Order: sequence, then structure tokens, then C-alpha cells
Amino acid sequence: MKYRNLGTSEIKVSEICLGSMTWGTQNSEAEGHAQMDYAFDRGVNFIDTAEMYPVNPMSAQTAGRSEEIVGTWMRSRRSRHDVVIATKISGPGSSIVRDGSGVSKKTLELALHSSLKRLQTDYIDLYQIHWPNRGSYHFRQSWKYDPSSQNVIETRDYILEALESLSEFIEAGKIRTVGLSNESCWGTSQFLEIARANHLPRVVSIQNEYSLLDRKFDLDLAELAVNEQVGLLAFSPLAAGILSGKYQGDRTPPGSRRNFSPDIGGRYTKHVIPVVDEYLRVARKHGLDPCQMALAFCLMRPFMTSAIIGATKQRQLEITIAAAGMSLSSDVLDDINEVYRRHPNPMGWRAYLKIQRWIQPRCWLDWQWCLLQPQVQRVLTYRPDH
Repeated sequence: MKYRNLGTSEIKVSEICLGSMTWGTQNSEAEGHAQMDYAFDRGVNFIDTAEMYPVNPMSAQTAGRSEEIVGTWMRSRRSRHDVVIATKISGPGSSIVRDGSGVSKKTLELALHSSLKRLQTDYIDLYQIHWPNRGSYHFRQSWKYDPSSQNVIETRDYILEALESLSEFIEAGKIRTVGLSNESCWGTSQFLEIARANHLPRVVSIQNEYSLLDRKFDLDLAELAVNEQVGLLAFSPLAAGILSGKYQGDRTPPGSRRNFSPDIGGRYTKHVIPVVDEYLRVARKHGLDPCQMALAFCLMRPFMTSAIIGATKQRQLEITIAAAGMSLSSDVLDDINEVYRRHPNPMGWRAYLKIQRWIQPRCWLDWQWCLLQPQVQRVLTYRPDH
């Protein structure tokens, strides 16, 4: 297991982070404890949770249960100083937490102290804003994303208020560092700029989705992450299990996420299935487990701090943790890039299809190719660390 600094802080986190969002619904407390025992015995020191977890399904009745399970485990099994705990305050719109209210001084105070109580700890190592007040293009919302209605002054005021509150929490010893989640390049830059101008804590990480099927982070956010030392904590590095191949052939394994969400939150579509087949062929060609190949690819990215894994079964956990320390050969990376060249955004096809309604088919194909050809070439060769 390798360890990396959490941004500019002195906190060292394992390259594999253990996610908790199924603990309390798909997994029992005992199973959550067993997962943490197994992971920490193999070098994992980093756990990610959130005030709204668990999911699959989400409900007001279960919100906070994942934090409670982490808390009972820490209380009974581990020295608090051996564990790096990350949790999140929910943004606006989720009725299961505080009736959907957004992030403010008041909600930060309430959410933080509630999380501390459930986690049975005096401090949280990384406190993250789960999604921004102004909205987000994440969670498959890019096809309807329109920032033109945003109020820049209001956004900057919210960021200043949030950072001032978080600074007070740091001074009080209640949190150690601050992070973002489901953020954009502009949003992250605003947090950094406002922190710098007002001598407030700078964010150390950004937790966004990233996998072989979703590589939006490779562009502007990669440049920001490397140059500003705001590392990525990648969630869904296996595209919610899709890259394992277990859903191919339209299968729904018992207890899997498809039992709760047939399209897995908009990820599993007819456009994704053949792309997954291609990545599975690459793994077979090189004698690799597809999950370990997908995770190793993420861990080799120059902007990556840690990849967040989740499991409902013990065997899944064993396979994914074994990806720690793996390095893919240049031949494997070349084959991955060939698939990526052909399918740069397989989970974004909904966006293309909505645009296609307004464009004649032949014009659409000509336009799409002209647009994508130079951009894909640049993406395949772009290295922000050089």
C-alpha cells in the first residue's frame, strides 16, 4: 500500500480509501466492521462517509447510519489517531437531510456536530462539501447543465461564509482539513482564490467521479489539481461495478445496485455496454482482473490522491484492495488509450442524443467527428505534470 499527502497537509492517506455508503442498507453493521478490519489489516487507513449515507436506497430514516457504523467500529477496535476519517455535509436539494437546505454557517454548525456525535469522535480529518449550492453537472446532469443563471456574487459570498466557518472549526480542533466534492474547475478555483485572499484554509482535495468510463477530470480539473496540489479522491472508480463486467448480458446479480437502480444512476445504458466489453477484452488479453486493471489505471494518474472503493461482498473487497501498488505496463496503457480514443465519453451519450434531435443525422455525424477528433487527440497525449 502506498501513502500520499492529502493536498498540502501533512496527513498521509492510503492510495485506497474505503467507502461506506452501503453500510446500513445493503450491508449490516457487523459487515461494515468486518470490511474495516480487513482493509486496515492490509494497510488502508482512510475511510470516506457522509451525513446522508447509506444509499441504495436513501431515506430520512437511515441517513447518518453509515457514520454511526464507522463510529462504533472506531470506538471498539482502533486508536482514533490511526484512522483518517472523511465525511461530508450535503448540499441543497436532498430532502432526506435538513429538508434540503444548502450549505451555510448555520447548517455547517449543525451538520458537523451531528457527524461528530455519530462518529463518536472529537474531530474529523477531512470535512467536505458534498456538492455546491449553485448546482453541479455531476451525477449525469451535464446534458442540462447551464451556468448562465448563476449569481457570481452570491456564490462568492457563500464560499467566503463557508470558509470562515470551517476556519473556526479548524481553530477549535473539530476538523483538520477541508475538501470539495462534485465540484467544477471554476468552483474549486474560487475556493482557492478566496482562501488565499482572506487567509482562510485552502481546500486539500476534490472528490469527483472518475473511471475508465468517466474521464472528465482529465482536462481542466487535472491541470488545477496538479498545479494547486488539490488531489482527486475518485469515487466510483469501477463505474459503480459496471467495469467488473457483472452486469454484462443485462444481468442483475442478487443484492447488487441494479436491484435498486436499474440503470445504476444513469450509468448503465446501451451505449456503455459495448465499451465495457472492449475494456474487458483488454484485461483478458493481458491476464488482468478487470477491476484491478481499472483501479490501477486510476491510481497511476498524476492527479490522484486516493481511489474510493466500496463493496457489498467480502470477495469484492479482497479483489479491489489487491490493486494497491499495481502498475500497468505501457502495452496495457496503449490498449486502454485505443479504447478511449474510440469512446471518449460513453456515459455522456444522453447529451449527444438530446443535441441530435436538433441536427440532421448526416450533419450530426460530420459535426461530432470534426469536434471530437482534435480534442480526443489532445486528451490522449495530455500530461499536466509535464
